[in-house]
Amino acid sequence: MKPPSCIAVLGGTGFVGRALCERLTRHSPSTLLVVPTRRARHADALRPLPTADIRVADVHDDAALDTVLAGCDVVVNLVAILHGSARAFEQVHVRLPERLAAACARAGIARVVHVSALGVTDDPATAPSNYLRSKSAGEAVLRASPLALTLLRPSVMFGAEDRFMNLFASLQRFAPVVPLAGADARFQPVWVDDVAEAIVRCLARAEAIGQTFECAGPEVFTLAELVRLAGRWSGNEL
Repeated sequence: MKPPSCIAVLGGTGFVGRALCERLTRHSPSTLLVVPTRRARHADALRPLPTADIRVADVHDDAALDTVLAGCDVVVNLVAILHGSARAFEQVHVRLPERLAAACARAGIARVVHVSALGVTDDPATAPSNYLRSKSAGEAVLRASPLALTLLRPSVMFGAEDRFMNLFASLQRFAPVVPLAGADARFQPVWVDDVAEAIVRCLARAEAIGQTFECAGPEVFTLAELVRLAGRWSGNEL
């Protein structure tokens, strides 16, 4: 596929977004990256990228979203929250995809890559949590639209600035014992740069349209094992 001339990266200032923007800059140095953010300082890490166009905008506002998408030919949606009320999950994971589908129709944009989460099912009613129910409902909204859509469902992501492993590393700095609920829960964590690379490849391949890809690392760990690893890597092993 021909590289897009302009990609809107919603959520581009976040953990995955920063990795993606850096990788897109290397893969497609002629592609403009439009990155909206509510607060300009959140985009400081992206300013050195030569093709990053940082715009202060609230993507939950239809008029602002229209402005962000004007002139773009592809959208990557990374906007998500891990914690919050049922109403907050609904706004971010369901209403924003609804707004995005409508805004893409107004802007004449067909191609969208949407990053969801591992464990999401096609039926929101079967999901065990507000997080997964809202993620599932957001996917359903986008699948029901005429978009040329690719869905990615990554597992827990880790990297230098992740919130998951770094949280446990920080706790072990101050507490000799970390109490765990669900210590035997199993995870298959994936490196954030691998997820970024998967998004780049989906953008480059027409056969990715209409597909859903689950992204997970090669090894399975219990939560207790991950906590011990976080302590070891940070020099605070229990």
